[in-house]
Amino acid sequence: MFQEFLFFYLNKAKYELIEEGKTYYGEIPGLKGVWATGKSLEECRKKLLETLEGWVILRLKKNLPIPNFRIPYKKISYSNKVYAKV
Repeated sequence: MFQEFLFFYLNKAKYELIEEGKTYYGEIPGLKGVWATGKSLEECRKKLLETLEGWVILRLKKNLPIPNFRIPYKKISYSNKVYAKV
């Protein structure tokens, strides 16, 4: 589930060449502060994924909202009480 979330947003990334075509810049629109650079598109994408992971972890630690991030669970009933199973 977490990987699906990461790759959903990674696939929304926008990339461009900067510094006279020597460096790739990538960012994920809508996620403030999620950007990275790299000497190749592959390196930029890898760093962008690492940045996104760190962004999510930081927001979880600070109890801040994360767009479209939901933890699925099943309701389990036992003697008229409902328990959540992650």
